[in-house]
Amino acid sequence: MKKINFFLLTLLCLMSCRTDEIIVRPEVEEGLATPENTAIKGFYLLNEGNMGSNKATLDFFDYTTGTYHRNIYADINPDVVKELGDVGNDIKIYGSKMYAVINVSNKIEVLEAKTARRIKTINLENCRYVTFKDGKVYASSYAGPVVLNPNAPLGKVAEIDTISLSIKREVVVGYQPEEMQIIGNNLYVANSGGYRFPNYDRTVSVVDLSTFTETKKIDVAINLHHIAKDDDGDLYVSSRGDYYNVPSSLFLVDAVTGTVKKDFKIAVSEMTIVNGKLYYYGNEFNYNTHAYTKSFGIIDVKTEQIISNKIIDQEYVDAIKTPYGIAVNPITEDIYMTDARNYVSTGFVYCFDKNGKFKWKTEGGNIPAHFVFLYK
Repeated sequence: MKKINFFLLTLLCLMSCRTDEIIVRPEVEEGLATPENTAIKGFYLLNEGNMGSNKATLDFFDYTTGTYHRNIYADINPDVVKELGDVGNDIKIYGSKMYAVINVSNKIEVLEAKTARRIKTINLENCRYVTFKDGKVYASSYAGPVVLNPNAPLGKVAEIDTISLSIKREVVVGYQPEEMQIIGNNLYVANSGGYRFPNYDRTVSVVDLSTFTETKKIDVAINLHHIAKDDDGDLYVSSRGDYYNVPSSLFLVDAVTGTVKKDFKIAVSEMTIVNGKLYYYGNEFNYNTHAYTKSFGIIDVKTEQIISNKIIDQEYVDAIKTPYGIAVNPITEDIYMTDARNYVSTGFVYCFDKNGKFKWKTEGGNIPAHFVFLYK
């Protein structure tokens, strides 16, 4: 199928046009991969879009046909404003619904998981990530505008009912809260304090879900970002450092005691835990050198040891200029990596087998970033 004129698309987005006459048509790439028949139908990919350009988009890869569908949201939702919004920051499926967090647009778009049809928009200022338990969505929010401010307010987590899709409760946590995990009846929130540079936050907030109050803070490291849990009740928490003299790293935290058990001393920009293994990549920027350093690896969460310092073949480590997203199919263990390139051009999506051997590559949207698997 003929591809969209990228220059025209960029021009239209920069003009922030939102008229019914301007419609960016979806693209379909057939025969990209050999069809698969497993419990997973496919995956959605949320493309962030460069901040201020209002071009977050949604793609879908169908395992049953081997077909990649680009920019499906507007076509599926013709009666909705054509753009998905400004900066797609997270996407997850819970039950029959999919939740796309559109950060700078201050909203969570709730969609039917099977069709991507829009159900409702939930307004939440500077929202970041979502997680779920017992019919509730928990969404982190910076609770303030997108601006560096040494006096930026404390952040919050909103509890959203999945039936009414309305906010029921809110709790104040640390500064600029990011990703969250739930273990037992506690919600663990990684606080960054990123807007308060150089006075970053360095804590994980612990919230009791019964009372919806913050019960304590766990001191970990500055400028926290991602948080993942294993089956033994431990948390893996990433720190972005200060981009100067304090390097990014990954920390292992005992959720019960709040003890930091280990500093892996590795840069982690994104990570995912699948089948007992934590896959990560780092793309660490340092202002002293004005250079990025790429790294990849796998941690065995049972032994809590790094078992590999590679995920994919070196040829593709070199080819991927700006690694930005990672996912692993829990059934086939195929590995997906995205390349945001220069953050302005169209990005790429790569697929590798479980041994890191290249399978296929395709174009995504602008800054392809966040995956979620759709089960049949």
